[in-house]
Amino acid sequence: MVLWLCADPSKRQPSRPCLTLLTQTTQTMTQDFEQLAQQLEQHPDYRVLRRLTPTPMFNTPVPGQRLSKGVVLDTETTGFDAQNDRVIELGMLVFEFDPISGMVYRVLDVFDELEDPGFPIPPATTAVHHITDEMVQGQRIDDARVASLMQGVEVVIAHNAAFDRPFVEARWPLFEQLNWACSIKDIDWREEGFGSAKLEYLLSTQGYFYEAHRAEADCWALLALLSHILPQSQRTALLALLETLNQAQQKVYAVGSPFETKDMLKARNYRWSAELRCWSRLVSGDQELQEELSWLKRKVYGERSARVEVESLGGKVRYSSRQGDKEVVTI
Repeated sequence: MVLWLCADPSKRQPSRPCLTLLTQTTQTMTQDFEQLAQQLEQHPDYRVLRRLTPTPMFNTPVPGQRLSKGVVLDTETTGFDAQNDRVIELGMLVFEFDPISGMVYRVLDVFDELEDPGFPIPPATTAVHHITDEMVQGQRIDDARVASLMQGVEVVIAHNAAFDRPFVEARWPLFEQLNWACSIKDIDWREEGFGSAKLEYLLSTQGYFYEAHRAEADCWALLALLSHILPQSQRTALLALLETLNQAQQKVYAVGSPFETKDMLKARNYRWSAELRCWSRLVSGDQELQEELSWLKRKVYGERSARVEVESLGGKVRYSSRQGDKEVVTI
């Protein structure tokens, strides 16, 4: 209605005074909406979600403060198979953080590019991320730019790194030499009181929503989430994740476990590998490893002597499709 009242008939565009009036009106409406949102927040029957606005500056470092460089990363792909499908969008935020406090400071660089996979994008995946064949036609992600952004990076973080890392390493092998962390697996969201580890849900608990399933938008959402304080441990989500990099992580393979123990193993978060015909689970630290081996001996192998496999997974191996160092352990 404002545009119709202010329209200049000769140019079919608002005149300068009318543009000023429109801007002022928009600002007033925004303030009114915010006041309404604040009033709703005071009522126990309502929750308010605000649109997430990308924020390059989270905190201001003090002069001389030692900061590290990290990357939050997200991909959109043609499917779920890293061997046969392809990356069609790569999004990254390069940011500075304090490795001691886990505090996020500022975003140094933003990267988001599309790539033509060389074959039609399946309609089922387009329905999720809305990237079409026309959008990627003739496009190629700048390899030199990707390599430049990775200089000096201490950790790459993805929300479900087990999905993104194999795709990224297949396209850019330089990522094999970097430490990776997963914001789903490396933070105990349930222990912190959250009912799901989905990114949209976690961000909504902080009062925000965003347009999901595009790489750059997902990166902004993840970095915002990592900057928040977890309710139970009272540390930043980023610090909780970083602490896993300092812990030895192993995968325990319950080799030759009796069939009748499968439900027990599944309940303890073991996962079945059809290829290996074996149950396995991740543990962190030597104490947790010894506790797990003791549990296997008592509950799975019935106090009988057994030989299990233990695979060591450092930050440069875990969540990749590559294997770590394996050893056979007698329990």
